[in-house]
Amino acid sequence: MKKTQLSVGILGLGIVGTGVVKILTEKHRELASKLGLPIVVKRVADIDVRRKRALKLPRNVFVKNAETVIDDPSIDIVIELIGGIHPAKEYILRSLRNGKHVVTANKALLASEGSDIFKAAHKNKVVIGFEASVGGGIPIIKIIREALIGNRIKALYGIINGTSNYILTKMTEAGIDFSTALKEAQTLGYAEADPTLDVNGTDAAHKLAILATLSFHIPVSYKKIYTEGITRITPLDIAFASEFGYTIKLLAIAKQLNTDIELRVHPTMLPKEYLISHVNGVFNAVYVEGDAIGPALYYGRGAGDMPTGSAVISDIADIARSIKGGANTLFRGNRIQRKTNLTLQKIEDIQGSYYFRFSVLDRPGVLSKISGILGDYNISIKSVIQKERHKEKVVPLVMMTHKAREKDIISAVKNIKKLTVVHGNPVYIRVEGGKE
Repeated sequence: MKKTQLSVGILGLGIVGTGVVKILTEKHRELASKLGLPIVVKRVADIDVRRKRALKLPRNVFVKNAETVIDDPSIDIVIELIGGIHPAKEYILRSLRNGKHVVTANKALLASEGSDIFKAAHKNKVVIGFEASVGGGIPIIKIIREALIGNRIKALYGIINGTSNYILTKMTEAGIDFSTALKEAQTLGYAEADPTLDVNGTDAAHKLAILATLSFHIPVSYKKIYTEGITRITPLDIAFASEFGYTIKLLAIAKQLNTDIELRVHPTMLPKEYLISHVNGVFNAVYVEGDAIGPALYYGRGAGDMPTGSAVISDIADIARSIKGGANTLFRGNRIQRKTNLTLQKIEDIQGSYYFRFSVLDRPGVLSKISGILGDYNISIKSVIQKERHKEKVVPLVMMTHKAREKDIISAVKNIKKLTVVHGNPVYIRVEGGKE
């Protein structure tokens, strides 16, 4: 039976849900013209159905129970926007079993339970759309799954958490500390009251897990990704990075080296001349290197009601075209096949360049003691900054290294910390790019 309209049900009417409804209602005619059939918001499940909303929806559309949406036989697509793991997972699986397509923005769920969801979608011959789970308005999921299908992804670097990027931008531009920049971000609505998942790198790890799963065709849990946040970055390290010609970003990194895959999220020093180094504020960017396309950079707003709502609409539109065409042309790649020859590399085994900052007593012989220990672990110094003597007894000693193994870096730092001339905890930051 040919469809005359596409009915959607929405679970959760928060920031993103509101954006989705605004686009669907305000651009109703335009979308119908482009897709060949109208999209109708049939049901919206939300805890507070009595709250007044600036949305053009009849009051009887709102319901309290998600099951009312999921079990409605007239609904073609369920849009899950409540977030979290439970009960979102159960709602999605129930929807899939009911033969409904699902669109979600739930990166935390896909990063931890995605395997079960993809299997259920495959089994029930329906589509799970998740463009909105990474990058907000940047269509990076579609780019990797479709536009770059003829490529083997060699590397991917992403600034994919707007909160952390805003904080680092303010610290860099204004010279303020982390706490001050965080408070400003919270005041402006760029950071949650509890910003932990953003500033400790977990949100970026969720998104990297999804991108890595698509790029390398293996199921990746975010729990296997080395993750480090930005809370220990100081204005002093940002200033020294600048002297060396670098800027500091919270970077999500994925690389394939032969049969090894590197997956990590951490503060990273990048050369100032790189385009991605100039991605500031709440904007996101993903750099992808494919064997056919070469390097490409994708840039845009990474969050917000309308950018993320736009990504949700993109998935709805794809499903609408598929349904109108009379065949499930989108049913591809819901199941992720494991490539047994690919293994995740441990963080201890990666190799790269590093930035060091030691707080040392201002006396002769300190540099030789530290460089001696570094030499014992095959760590070669590339350049050094040692400030002139001041009244303070303890001064910063800053170094950049050539390529070294992380395991050796950790061991060297542990031994350097034992020196009586070194005070406090040494700081080291990983470096990507630049001339070796």
